[in-house]
Amino acid sequence: MNRPADHAELLATYRRAAADATHKHELIKTVASKGPKAIDAAVDTAAKAAKRRDAFAAKLAKLGVKIED
Repeated sequence: MNRPADHAELLATYRRAAADATHKHELIKTVASKGPKAIDAAVDTAAKAAKRRDAFAAKLAKLGVKIED
């Protein structure tokens, strides 16, 4: 994965994962009125999305690509 096209593809995947993690985090607020089980499920889903985002960020960092938040 040293070609610039591969970097761009990985960066696009990271951006999708970051958007998904943000969306999942916002869902926690949405389901707050649904009860504790719904909140727990939303928190677990958001944590998985954040972990996936962080994994892509680590891959990009390993390749020397800086991510701006």
